[in-house]
Amino acid sequence: MENVLQVRELNVQYRSVGHLDHQAVNRVSFHVAPGEVVGLMGESGCGKTSIALALLGLLPKDYARGSGSILFRGEDLFGMDEHALQRIRGAGISMVWQEPGISLSPVLRVGDQVAEVIHAHRDWKWKRCRVEAQSVLGRVGLPGTARIFSAYPHQLSGGQLQRVILAQALACQPALLVADEPTASLDARSQADFVALLLEMKSQLGIAILLISHTPEIQASIADRLLVMKEGQIIEEGTFEQVYRNPRHAYTRSMLRRKASKELMEDSQRALIHHMDVSR
Repeated sequence: MENVLQVRELNVQYRSVGHLDHQAVNRVSFHVAPGEVVGLMGESGCGKTSIALALLGLLPKDYARGSGSILFRGEDLFGMDEHALQRIRGAGISMVWQEPGISLSPVLRVGDQVAEVIHAHRDWKWKRCRVEAQSVLGRVGLPGTARIFSAYPHQLSGGQLQRVILAQALACQPALLVADEPTASLDARSQADFVALLLEMKSQLGIAILLISHTPEIQASIADRLLVMKEGQIIEEGTFEQVYRNPRHAYTRSMLRRKASKELMEDSQRALIHHMDVSR
């Protein structure tokens, strides 16, 4: 089966004081298969977010440059103009950011903000887009969707806002979801609930997910395959269990041992099963 995403020899450089001097991503190659969750893990500054920005064609043109190839369903995103990329963003590849403020306007009702995503990619009348938006909000587990639809961002909790952002991202049923530290601003219970929701959406929609997170517990709960980054390069790859039990690099070993307990995977799986049972 053809990969949804095939990244080959990706480089991202940032310019400072008139010249390119920082190699944020260095010859990175990886793939994501249909329906697969690939975890991308590494410390802050290792290049994870630069990869996400490159995938969506959002690298700042004034001081960043990307090279290599990013094939989405066989088409190279680096060869596309802005108009073509706009058709893919939200419909083919969607993004869930860490901070709701990046995705949500504080002065618009959240339901209309979900409807706007649908309106941008579907030849539908506004009324139909709003009806579909309310349906999508229900699918991501927001209770009382009529009240949620009419709410402004400041009237919702952090967990609810992340679900609104997920609704935006899934509204047009993309093939690939890029989630950049989606649980970083949530408490432990909300994190577990959100991870369970991601797994449910993956099962229902068959969507592929690139999960960017430095938290081993999150990766252990959801990732089918794990990529470990250091200083702009992928240094290790395998299932979470393979990487956790037999890390090849001292950096990986230090990162996992510092942040993870001995029973990490078992505890994460039990918590996830518990929250999924509660939600049924």
